[in-house]
This record gives sequence, C-alpha cells and structure tokens, in this order.
Amino acid sequence: MARVPLVSETNMTPEQRRVYDAIRTGRRKSAPVGPLAIAMHRPELAEAWSALGLMLRFDSSFAPRLREFTILLTGRYWDCQFEWASHEAEARSAGLSAQSIEMLRRGGTVFDAPDEQLIHDYAVELLDAHFVEDALYGRVRDMFGTSGVVELTALIGYYAMVALTLNAHEFGVPDGVAPPLPPRAR
Repeated sequence: MARVPLVSETNMTPEQRRVYDAIRTGRRKSAPVGPLAIAMHRPELAEAWSALGLMLRFDSSFAPRLREFTILLTGRYWDCQFEWASHEAEARSAGLSAQSIEMLRRGGTVFDAPDEQLIHDYAVELLDAHFVEDALYGRVRDMFGTSGVVELTALIGYYAMVALTLNAHEFGVPDGVAPPLPPRAR
C-alpha cells in the first residue's frame, strides 16, 4: 500500500482533472500510474514529468534495447520493484537478451554487448561516485555522440527520480504480482 492516497476521479480538483485527462488521452493512452499517479497531488509536476518521460521514452535517440537496458539498470540500482515490473516485458520486446535481463536482475556487472557494458559502467560510476571519470565519459561520447551522452545522463536521472519517488512512497507492484527483484547482498 502506498504511503500517500492516490488522487481518484471522484475527488480531483479542476487542475488535476485537466492533467489527468491530458495524460489519459495523450500518447500514453492510460490514466496516470506509478510515479505520475503519485505526482497528481501536484498536477503541474505530473504534467511536466509526463512530458519529459514521453520524450525520453518515446522520442529517444537510443535504440529501444539500450533505452530499456538503461531503465532496468536504473530500476535495479534503486531496487525499485514497480519500475522493473513495468519495463521487463518492454525490454524483452525491444530485443534485450534474456541473459542481459537476468544479469541486471541479479545485480551483475558483466555484459556481452559492448554498448550495454559501456552504459552499465557509465551509469554505475555516475550513481555510485556522483561523477564520471574523463576516460569513461570520453568512451561514451565516442560511441553515442555528445547529444547521446547528454541524453543518457538524463535517462539515468529521470528513471532514478522515478525509482526514488516510487520507493519513498512505498509504491510497489500491483496486488497479486510477485516482486520481480530478489534482495541484493549488501
């Protein structure tokens, strides 16, 4: 059970209704869920959050396989059950290998695909150390370009925000769904 009650259609303010309807009838084609459902308490935040998420998720310059790899990696880093549950099937559909998915699920650090390994190393160094060494940054820029390294950083940051919001408000997987992530050894 989430720590905050979700806004319901019966008790929305006019501003919440406007944002709710825009999200529901927009590209997502569904009512706000997960972090957007939580953000509906501040509809301006939900609206801005939705716009950024749409750009990063649906208009990304990254191949879907790499975008979903980054999302799962970030969700696993923050042990976010909902984020993982929401993206595992999409990652499979996007062509992410079962081996890479299981490596991420277990918190593994070695990937066969060089682009996945590079994204993993960049994301983990950024999240762990809060900075990225010049050599690693340069390798990411060389592989994905300047706009790519900027977008990759935004993708990691966005899904970290998603995970932290879901975790802080204890927004878990839906009832009847088993948590997909095992506890990590610390």
